[in-house]
Amino acid sequence: MLEIARIPALSDNYIWLVHDPASCETTVIDPAVAEPVLQEAARRGWQISAIWNTHWHPDHTGGNAAIKAATGCTVIAPAEAGRIPTLDRAVAEGDIVCLGEIEAEVMEIPAHTAGHIAFHLPSEGVVFVGDTLFAMGCGRLFEGNAAQMFANMQRLAALPPDTLVYCGHEYTLSNGRFALTVEPDNQVLAARMRDVEAARAAGRPTVPTTIEEERATNPFMRARSAEELAELRAVKDSF
Repeated sequence: MLEIARIPALSDNYIWLVHDPASCETTVIDPAVAEPVLQEAARRGWQISAIWNTHWHPDHTGGNAAIKAATGCTVIAPAEAGRIPTLDRAVAEGDIVCLGEIEAEVMEIPAHTAGHIAFHLPSEGVVFVGDTLFAMGCGRLFEGNAAQMFANMQRLAALPPDTLVYCGHEYTLSNGRFALTVEPDNQVLAARMRDVEAARAAGRPTVPTTIEEERATNPFMRARSAEELAELRAVKDSF
C-alpha cells in the first residue's frame, strides 16, 4: 500500500509526498516549495526519486529546482510550452509513469492550463488531479474553455466511485458554500457541508475526496452540459 503524506504550503496549497514501501521510492506531487518537503522526507527516512507536476503554475512547481538539486530526482511533467525549466521527462495522454512497480496512467485534462495532466494509479485507487477537480469545485478556465472542463468532469466521474482524489488546494469550504447556492435542496450536499465546516473549524483538512462524493455534491461534475458548466464557472469566479 502506498503511503501518502500531506504537506500544507503557502496559503492553501497541498503538496503530496507519495512513498512505495516495496521499492522504497518516493515521489513528490506539485511541490510549491522545497523546504517542508525535504524536511518531511528526511523525518520519515524517505528518499525522493521523482517529482510529478500536473501543470506549470509556480505554486505547483516552485520547489522543483531545490528538491532536484538536493536529491538528484527526476522531474516528470507535461511539456506546457517549456514553462517547466526543470523538466527531465515530458509526458502526455496514455503515458505510464512508475513508482516502483506501481503504474500511474497520465490523463490529459486541459482547461485550467493548456497542458494540465492527472496521474491515475488504478491499482491503488488514487488520482492526483492538480487544479482541475477540487472537492465540490473545479479549476478556473485560464488557458482552456468550458467544453474542455466539462469533458474533464465527465472523464473523472467515470473513474471507480471509491477512487481517492488528491487535489492541489484546500478550497472545500468556499466551494461548498457556492454549491449550496446551486443545489440548496441537495441533502447529501448539506450533510457534507456540515462535516466540512466542523473539520475546518477544528483545523482539519478536507482532502482527499472521492469520486463518489463529487458525483453527489460537485455542481461542476453534475453539470449537464458545457454551457451549464460555463455559466456556473462564471458565477463562481465572482462568488
